[in-house]
Amino acid sequence: MGSSKSCQQGIDIQLVIFDCDGVLVDSEVLCKRVIIAMLADLKVVVSSAYFDEHFLGKSYESAHKQILTDFNISLPAEFRDNYLTALLKVFAEELQTTPELNSVLSGLNVRNCIATSSSPKRVAFALEKTGLLSFFEGRITTSTEVENGKPAPDIFLLAASKMGIKPKNCLVIEDSEAGIQGALAADMQVVKYTGASHFKGALPTSADKNDKVPSISHWCEFFNLYPNLKTTD
Repeated sequence: MGSSKSCQQGIDIQLVIFDCDGVLVDSEVLCKRVIIAMLADLKVVVSSAYFDEHFLGKSYESAHKQILTDFNISLPAEFRDNYLTALLKVFAEELQTTPELNSVLSGLNVRNCIATSSSPKRVAFALEKTGLLSFFEGRITTSTEVENGKPAPDIFLLAASKMGIKPKNCLVIEDSEAGIQGALAADMQVVKYTGASHFKGALPTSADKNDKVPSISHWCEFFNLYPNLKTTD
């Protein structure tokens, strides 16, 4: 079940900003599988927990720096393109939306957009593969457009600015600690989504204990938290 924490219902929400990986598409378990295997080929052995702590919700550049810091290994120049190629092959075969997502997307009565740490090519492929592109086309902001990726607030502030909405009127839906911290730093409302596969068996994080961050484990709970955002017949 989702969190029973109360939401800031008094604040007028005019824009819902979705993260992509782990929120719109159930991709994090696929990303984890591919990158752990590719790093192992370079004799860089990382665990599932290491991925969750250091890679989840962050850009490739951030992961590259983390590997250099922790293992004193600089990933080869071709690693990024090879990773994307391998990942998109897996996406083509296995990627799906998170369960019952379309009920929220089709039921929203406010505008929406995406703020993602993924590359433009990767997010475009993911949205096309899952049939979500029509919901977000022309309203996608990626980490390539900002100097500082999540957990900095930059990407969320840029996404809101593109849509002409003030930060206080934005609601961000995130699955990662980095994304949650970035959204809070942007002075936006945040909901943590825990319905993707990578949360199965996962231990609670510090964000789960943050009174500012309600959580949902299934999309059917979203309009229970924010009934004013649901289209009425």
